[in-house]
Amino acid sequence: MKTLIILHGWQSSKERWADVKEKLESAGIRVIVPDIPGFKPETILNKTWNLDDYLSWFEDFLLKRKIVYSHDIQLNSVDANTEGFFLLGHSFGARISIKFAEKYPGKIKGLILVSAAGIKKQDTLYGKLLGFMAKTMKVLKIEEASLSKGFIQFLKKVFYRYILRKTDYFKASGFLKETIKRILAEDLTHLLDKISVPTLILWGKRDKITPLKDAELMHKKIKNSKLEIFNNAGHPVHLECPKILTQKVKTFLE
Repeated sequence: MKTLIILHGWQSSKERWADVKEKLESAGIRVIVPDIPGFKPETILNKTWNLDDYLSWFEDFLLKRKIVYSHDIQLNSVDANTEGFFLLGHSFGARISIKFAEKYPGKIKGLILVSAAGIKKQDTLYGKLLGFMAKTMKVLKIEEASLSKGFIQFLKKVFYRYILRKTDYFKASGFLKETIKRILAEDLTHLLDKISVPTLILWGKRDKITPLKDAELMHKKIKNSKLEIFNNAGHPVHLECPKILTQKVKTFLE
Protein backbone atom coordinates (compact mmCIF):
# COMPACT_ATOMS: atom_id res chain seq x y z
CA MET A 1 0.00 0.00 0.00
CA LYS A 2 1.32 3.44 -0.94
CA THR A 3 1.75 5.91 1.91
CA LEU A 4 1.22 9.66 1.53
CA ILE A 5 2.04 12.15 4.29
CA ILE A 6 0.44 15.59 4.03
CA LEU A 7 1.91 18.63 5.80
CA HIS A 8 -0.68 21.39 6.04
CA GLY A 9 -0.23 25.15 5.93
CA TRP A 10 0.34 27.82 8.55
CA GLN A 11 -2.44 28.20 11.13
CA SER A 12 -4.20 25.24 9.51
CA SER A 13 -4.89 21.69 10.70
CA LYS A 14 -5.39 18.10 9.58
CA GLU A 15 -9.17 18.63 9.57
CA ARG A 16 -8.92 20.95 6.57
CA TRP A 17 -7.51 18.04 4.56
CA ALA A 18 -10.21 15.57 5.63
CA ASP A 19 -12.02 15.59 2.28
CA VAL A 20 -8.87 14.92 0.26
CA LYS A 21 -7.75 12.30 2.78
CA GLU A 22 -11.06 10.45 2.52
CA LYS A 23 -11.00 10.48 -1.28
CA LEU A 24 -7.44 9.16 -1.44
CA GLU A 25 -8.08 6.46 1.17
CA SER A 26 -11.05 5.24 -0.84
CA ALA A 27 -8.55 4.61 -3.64
CA GLY A 28 -6.46 2.38 -1.39
CA ILE A 29 -3.83 4.93 -0.38
CA ARG A 30 -2.65 5.21 3.21
CA VAL A 31 -2.85 8.90 4.12
CA ILE A 32 -1.32 10.46 7.23
CA VAL A 33 -1.95 14.11 8.11
CA PRO A 34 -0.26 15.20 11.34
CA ASP A 35 -1.07 18.45 13.12
CA ILE A 36 1.99 20.64 12.77
CA PRO A 37 2.87 22.12 16.19
CA GLY A 38 1.83 25.61 17.19
CA PHE A 39 -1.69 25.94 15.85
CA LYS A 40 -3.84 24.15 18.43
CA PRO A 41 -4.03 24.53 22.23
CA GLU A 42 -2.57 21.06 22.72
CA THR A 43 0.41 21.80 20.44
CA ILE A 44 1.19 25.36 21.51
CA LEU A 45 4.88 26.29 21.28
CA ASN A 46 6.82 26.93 24.49
CA LYS A 47 9.60 28.78 22.66
CA THR A 48 10.31 30.42 19.32
CA TRP A 49 10.93 27.92 16.52
CA ASN A 50 12.64 28.21 13.15
CA LEU A 51 12.24 26.01 10.08
CA ASP A 52 14.93 23.59 11.23
CA ASP A 53 12.95 23.04 14.46
CA TYR A 54 9.94 22.05 12.37
CA LEU A 55 12.15 19.74 10.32
CA SER A 56 13.39 18.09 13.54
CA TRP A 57 9.79 17.68 14.69
CA PHE A 58 8.94 15.93 11.41
CA GLU A 59 11.95 13.62 11.70
CA ASP A 60 10.83 12.64 15.21
CA PHE A 61 7.27 12.12 13.97
CA LEU A 62 8.46 9.70 11.30
CA LEU A 63 10.46 7.69 13.81
CA LYS A 64 7.68 7.55 16.39
CA ARG A 65 5.12 6.45 13.80
CA LYS A 66 7.66 3.93 12.46
CA ILE A 67 7.28 5.35 8.97
CA VAL A 68 11.05 5.20 8.90
CA TYR A 69 12.71 2.66 11.13
CA SER A 70 16.32 3.71 11.33
CA HIS A 71 17.35 5.47 14.54
CA ASP A 72 19.91 7.25 12.39
CA ILE A 73 17.75 9.24 10.00
CA GLN A 74 20.90 10.73 8.55
CA LEU A 75 21.17 7.60 6.37
CA ASN A 76 20.16 8.77 2.93
CA SER A 77 18.67 5.50 1.80
CA VAL A 78 15.32 3.78 2.12
CA ASP A 79 15.26 1.41 5.09
CA ALA A 80 15.21 -2.27 4.25
CA ASN A 81 11.81 -2.83 5.84
CA THR A 82 9.92 0.07 4.27
CA GLU A 83 9.14 1.08 0.71
CA GLY A 84 9.41 4.78 1.41
CA PHE A 85 6.56 7.28 1.28
CA PHE A 86 5.25 10.18 -0.78
CA LEU A 87 5.30 13.64 0.78
CA LEU A 88 2.84 16.46 0.07
CA GLY A 89 3.33 19.94 1.48
CA HIS A 90 0.88 22.82 1.19
CA SER A 91 2.03 26.43 1.65
CA PHE A 92 4.05 26.47 4.91
CA GLY A 93 4.02 22.66 4.98
CA ALA A 94 5.85 22.78 1.65
CA ARG A 95 8.72 24.61 3.34
CA ILE A 96 9.27 21.61 5.59
CA SER A 97 8.78 19.26 2.65
CA ILE A 98 11.37 21.04 0.49
CA LYS A 99 13.97 20.88 3.26
CA PHE A 100 13.22 17.23 3.95
CA ALA A 101 13.35 16.23 0.27
CA GLU A 102 16.69 17.94 -0.21
CA LYS A 103 18.19 16.47 2.97
CA TYR A 104 16.80 12.93 2.71
CA PRO A 105 16.14 12.09 -0.96
CA GLY A 106 16.28 8.35 -0.23
CA LYS A 107 13.44 8.53 2.27
CA ILE A 108 10.69 9.59 -0.12
CA LYS A 109 9.43 8.22 -3.42
CA GLY A 110 7.98 11.48 -4.66
CA LEU A 111 7.30 15.08 -3.62
CA ILE A 112 4.10 17.07 -4.15
CA LEU A 113 4.20 20.84 -3.64
CA VAL A 114 0.82 22.58 -3.44
CA SER A 115 0.78 26.39 -3.46
CA ALA A 116 4.23 26.11 -1.92
CA ALA A 117 5.87 28.81 0.16
CA GLY A 118 9.64 29.11 0.43
CA ILE A 119 10.71 31.75 -2.06
CA LYS A 120 11.56 34.98 -0.29
CA LYS A 121 10.20 38.12 -1.84
CA GLN A 122 12.83 40.55 -3.07
CA ASP A 123 12.94 44.03 -1.54
CA THR A 124 11.50 46.62 -3.89
CA LEU A 125 10.68 50.29 -3.53
CA TYR A 126 7.06 49.23 -2.94
CA GLY A 127 8.19 46.72 -0.34
CA LYS A 128 10.30 49.31 1.46
CA LEU A 129 7.33 51.69 1.47
CA LEU A 130 5.15 48.99 3.03
CA GLY A 131 7.87 48.35 5.60
CA PHE A 132 7.87 52.03 6.54
CA MET A 133 4.09 51.98 6.82
CA ALA A 134 4.27 48.87 9.03
CA LYS A 135 6.66 50.65 11.40
CA THR A 136 4.32 53.61 11.45
CA MET A 137 1.48 51.33 12.49
CA LYS A 138 3.54 50.08 15.41
CA VAL A 139 3.80 53.64 16.70
CA LEU A 140 0.04 53.54 17.20
CA LYS A 141 0.66 51.33 20.22
CA ILE A 142 1.87 54.46 22.00
CA GLU A 143 -1.49 56.08 21.33
CA GLU A 144 -3.62 53.17 22.52
CA ALA A 145 -3.93 54.71 25.97
CA SER A 146 -5.69 57.74 24.57
CA LEU A 147 -7.52 56.19 21.58
CA SER A 148 -10.08 53.44 21.41
CA LYS A 149 -8.22 50.13 21.53
CA GLY A 150 -10.89 48.47 19.42
CA PHE A 151 -10.53 51.14 16.75
CA ILE A 152 -6.73 50.77 16.70
CA GLN A 153 -7.03 46.99 16.34
CA PHE A 154 -9.47 47.49 13.49
CA LEU A 155 -7.00 49.77 11.66
CA LYS A 156 -4.20 47.24 12.14
CA LYS A 157 -6.35 44.42 10.84
CA VAL A 158 -7.27 46.37 7.72
CA PHE A 159 -3.64 47.37 7.16
CA TYR A 160 -2.14 43.90 7.45
CA ARG A 161 -4.91 42.07 5.62
CA TYR A 162 -5.66 44.40 2.73
CA ILE A 163 -2.44 46.38 2.31
CA LEU A 164 0.37 44.09 3.48
CA ARG A 165 -1.70 40.92 3.09
CA LYS A 166 0.41 39.33 5.83
CA THR A 167 -2.52 37.65 7.53
CA ASP A 168 -0.27 34.88 8.88
CA TYR A 169 1.72 37.47 10.82
CA PHE A 170 -1.39 39.28 12.02
CA LYS A 171 -3.00 36.08 13.31
CA ALA A 172 0.15 34.90 15.07
CA SER A 173 0.49 35.42 18.82
CA GLY A 174 2.90 34.43 21.55
CA PHE A 175 5.92 32.51 20.29
CA LEU A 176 4.29 32.15 16.86
CA LYS A 177 4.79 35.88 16.23
CA GLU A 178 8.58 35.59 16.28
CA THR A 179 8.44 32.13 14.70
CA ILE A 180 6.65 33.34 11.57
CA LYS A 181 9.16 36.18 11.22
CA ARG A 182 11.99 33.65 11.22
CA ILE A 183 10.15 31.38 8.79
CA LEU A 184 9.46 34.18 6.31
CA ALA A 185 13.07 35.37 6.48
CA GLU A 186 14.48 32.06 5.22
CA ASP A 187 14.76 31.70 1.45
CA LEU A 188 14.71 28.12 0.15
CA THR A 189 15.41 28.95 -3.49
CA HIS A 190 18.97 27.58 -3.27
CA LEU A 191 17.64 24.15 -2.27
CA LEU A 192 15.32 23.67 -5.24
CA ASP A 193 17.92 22.54 -7.79
CA LYS A 194 19.20 20.02 -5.23
CA ILE A 195 15.91 18.13 -5.11
CA SER A 196 16.30 14.89 -7.07
CA VAL A 197 13.05 13.02 -6.40
CA PRO A 198 10.11 13.16 -8.87
CA THR A 199 8.11 16.27 -8.02
CA LEU A 200 4.57 17.36 -8.83
CA ILE A 201 3.83 21.08 -8.44
CA LEU A 202 0.15 22.02 -8.08
CA TRP A 203 -0.93 25.67 -8.06
CA GLY A 204 -4.00 27.86 -8.19
CA LYS A 205 -3.82 30.46 -10.95
CA ARG A 206 -5.65 32.95 -8.71
CA ASP A 207 -3.30 32.46 -5.76
CA LYS A 208 -2.63 35.83 -4.09
CA ILE A 209 -0.48 34.46 -1.25
CA THR A 210 2.09 32.46 -3.19
CA PRO A 211 2.04 33.90 -6.73
CA LEU A 212 2.14 31.79 -9.88
CA LYS A 213 5.64 33.07 -10.69
CA ASP A 214 6.86 31.12 -7.63
CA ALA A 215 5.42 27.95 -9.14
CA GLU A 216 7.18 28.64 -12.43
CA LEU A 217 10.49 29.24 -10.66
CA MET A 218 10.16 26.00 -8.67
CA HIS A 219 9.34 24.10 -11.85
CA LYS A 220 12.41 25.58 -13.55
CA LYS A 221 14.74 24.83 -10.62
CA ILE A 222 13.53 21.32 -9.73
CA LYS A 223 14.84 19.15 -12.55
CA ASN A 224 12.45 16.20 -12.39
CA SER A 225 9.25 18.21 -11.90
CA LYS A 226 5.85 18.71 -13.50
CA LEU A 227 3.67 21.79 -13.06
CA GLU A 228 -0.14 21.60 -13.05
CA ILE A 229 -2.17 24.82 -12.79
CA PHE A 230 -5.76 25.04 -11.50
CA ASN A 231 -7.31 27.91 -13.43
CA ASN A 232 -10.28 28.39 -11.09
CA ALA A 233 -8.47 28.07 -7.75
CA GLY A 234 -6.60 30.33 -5.37
CA HIS A 235 -4.31 29.40 -2.50
CA PRO A 236 -6.41 26.68 -0.77
CA VAL A 237 -6.55 24.33 -3.75
CA HIS A 238 -7.45 21.40 -1.49
CA LEU A 239 -10.61 23.19 -0.35
CA GLU A 240 -11.62 24.72 -3.67
CA CYS A 241 -10.85 21.81 -6.00
CA PRO A 242 -10.53 18.69 -3.82
CA LYS A 243 -11.76 16.27 -6.47
CA ILE A 244 -9.37 17.45 -9.20
CA LEU A 245 -6.47 17.71 -6.78
CA THR A 246 -7.13 14.17 -5.57
CA GLN A 247 -7.07 12.86 -9.12
CA LYS A 248 -3.78 14.63 -9.87
CA VAL A 249 -2.23 13.16 -6.72
CA LYS A 250 -3.52 9.63 -7.47
CA THR A 251 -2.08 9.77 -10.99
CA PHE A 252 1.28 10.92 -9.64
CA LEU A 253 1.41 8.14 -7.05
CA GLU A 254 0.77 5.54 -9.74
